[in-house]
Amino acid sequence: MPFVTGWMGENHFASVPTAAYGVVLLMAAVAYTILESAIVAEQGPESRLAVAVGTDFKGKLSIALYVAAIALAFVNQWLSDGLYVAVALMWLVPDRRIESRVGT
Repeated sequence: MPFVTGWMGENHFASVPTAAYGVVLLMAAVAYTILESAIVAEQGPESRLAVAVGTDFKGKLSIALYVAAIALAFVNQWLSDGLYVAVALMWLVPDRRIESRVGT
């Protein structure tokens, strides 16, 4: 990711670098979702992890916001960057669902 963030800075947050940054973030979110789904599939729908993550609203919302931000990068780069920051702030708040159900 440092390559993409450097590219964004060098080009003063132009549309294409901003969208590319969003694609990197989107792929990370998709990878997390796939990993989470694979673990839940292995453990079963009644596992503690499956119960803890539930519908994974935060994860799905993150993916939706990243997709919107990628498209928005070609309209207004600052709004796009604002969505990236919003998702980061959303995940900055600790998600205690898993810790409270799976923790030791």
